[in-house]
Amino acid sequence: MSKPKLIRVTTVPISLEKLLGKQLSFMDQHFDLTAVSADASALVEVGKKLGVKSYPVEMTRQITPVQDLKALWKMYRFLKSERPDVIHSHTPKAGLVSMLAAKLAGVPHRLHTVAGLPLMEAQGLKRKILMLVEQLTYTAATHVYPNSKGLSDFILENKLTTSSKLKVIANGSSNGIDTTYFDKDNLDQNDLLVLKKSLKIEDDDKVFIFVGRLVGDKGLNELIEAFDEIGKNNTATKLILVGTFEDELDPLQTSTLEKIKSNSNIINVGWQTDVRPYLAIADILTFPSYREGFPNVVMQAGAMGLASIVSNINGCNEIIIEYKNGLIIPVKNKKVLAEAMQKLLNDQVLLNSLKTNARPMIVDRYQQQGVWDALLTEYKSLLGVKS
Repeated sequence: MSKPKLIRVTTVPISLEKLLGKQLSFMDQHFDLTAVSADASALVEVGKKLGVKSYPVEMTRQITPVQDLKALWKMYRFLKSERPDVIHSHTPKAGLVSMLAAKLAGVPHRLHTVAGLPLMEAQGLKRKILMLVEQLTYTAATHVYPNSKGLSDFILENKLTTSSKLKVIANGSSNGIDTTYFDKDNLDQNDLLVLKKSLKIEDDDKVFIFVGRLVGDKGLNELIEAFDEIGKNNTATKLILVGTFEDELDPLQTSTLEKIKSNSNIINVGWQTDVRPYLAIADILTFPSYREGFPNVVMQAGAMGLASIVSNINGCNEIIIEYKNGLIIPVKNKKVLAEAMQKLLNDQVLLNSLKTNARPMIVDRYQQQGVWDALLTEYKSLLGVKS
């Protein structure tokens, strides 16, 4: 008996690899799976790495009407040829293109996962366009899966779709977290000592860390200013920045860039293939983002035993429980952020408690296999297949 056909779609291949990864390999055991994304050469490599079939459809992350229509046509032709039972998209452009094409092609089960909404920070005409894009995507989809309760609430409050289409899988998150991989005990302690020495981190330093795109809507302007302020009275502190600047999309303020360059206690290590060593030498994740879906880095940091300071936004305020495994602060408030950072510098008992609780709370709620199993159960339920 042949397996049901499943198509998984993201806009760019790195999302297939980093957002979903081995989940695709797992689902390929149960379905005839094809991964679809842009950038044919990179997509082939991701497909080989995960052991799944792939098919390229060129898509852009920006609003590009001509290219988008070409992508829609190619996706439609592919789906008419393949006749899949289920198509499941992630990321905004992939969702729009694949859901519209799948509806036109008559794909019976059209699923879209929402993992963050850029429109949350957009204003004016741009916000209206992004709202329309989401509404079109959700209208064409048969099921919409916000990856956090907060996102689900936002979608309903803004009337982007009906409650009957919405469902949060498991406890949230698109992929859960591999808590065996993100485990400080699995790293070589000598390697960590060498890393600390190379970054000039002393044994008595308290180390904050940020992991993600170094852009304005991740709260970097507020974070750098807050750290610069508390550093005046706390010389034994460091801030590690792991990520890349995106000057063309969301550049940091000039004053922020100057502080990053001039403050010797701010350590910018750029993009890293493996963030675990940097999390392992840190004490506190600082993540004052303006908007998220369900942030992987907060789960990763927790699994590595870090306390977290996060902004009061969906996803973050579901992973972090106040005074249990971290602190929650208002969005865009550098004063309260600085106070929270100072609080954890001053209160070692509280810091130790948050760090002790961090890993067990992630393992209990967001273990990767549990998320995969819940999604597999959802697929089988839609197809009328008994588990």
